[in-house]
Amino acid sequence: MARIHLFEFEDQEWMPAFLRNYMTDFLSHLSNQLDIFKPIVPIIGKALESTSDNMIIDLGSGAGGGWIKLSAHLQDEFPDTRIFLSDYFPNVAAMSRMAQLTSNVNFIEESVDARKVPKEIKGLRTLFLAFHHFKPQDAALILQNAVDDNQPICVFEGQERSLPSILGMVFSPITLLLITPFIRPFELKRFVFTYLVPLLPILVLWDGVVSCLRTYSIRELNAMVQGLEGNERFNWEINTVKSGPGKILYLMGLPK
Repeated sequence: MARIHLFEFEDQEWMPAFLRNYMTDFLSHLSNQLDIFKPIVPIIGKALESTSDNMIIDLGSGAGGGWIKLSAHLQDEFPDTRIFLSDYFPNVAAMSRMAQLTSNVNFIEESVDARKVPKEIKGLRTLFLAFHHFKPQDAALILQNAVDDNQPICVFEGQERSLPSILGMVFSPITLLLITPFIRPFELKRFVFTYLVPLLPILVLWDGVVSCLRTYSIRELNAMVQGLEGNERFNWEINTVKSGPGKILYLMGLPK
């Protein structure tokens, strides 16, 4: 299946912030409840062990993703690790709530462009369910920027460009309808645009299917890495790891 870079509503600057935040709230709640990223803890651990830094800079964090569960898992083996959430469209309210719930998570209020991370921000760079948002030239810039700054980077995607993954996304509106009453904080507007005016289920369905169509394959990621200037200064690992009934695609780049 060829990669198709259709638009996602979540990426659009004209998208009302509250709708974007409700969508990222949904993804964050689901990621933490299902603990889908637990299998990648050893990968992050390996990346942390390769550097003397104990900082994780999460790029494209949305509402914080699965960091409530992930940070707890990491604390067991890497208790001194500090995690900073960031985004181009930062959901500051959600990030602030997550920071209050976890002792080792903080956030950056200012907009952070994953393609050009400020040089003063040092640490292991991570992207969860975010790399597919970028067109090939911009995705390559994210990796090139990490290489240029000699900072380790890990990319994780929970979907793939396949028919089973796309079919799975078809059920995402049903999941949204079922779990919305449990998403905190309670907001009447969230219920209005989920049940009375069902705009959120439509947005979640479209962006979910498009996410699958946008996701890079292992072959494409390998080709992208080979095209980076100075890629030989890094050790690269690109593979998948099983997570529940599905799998997580990951790319890890560590300075030699």
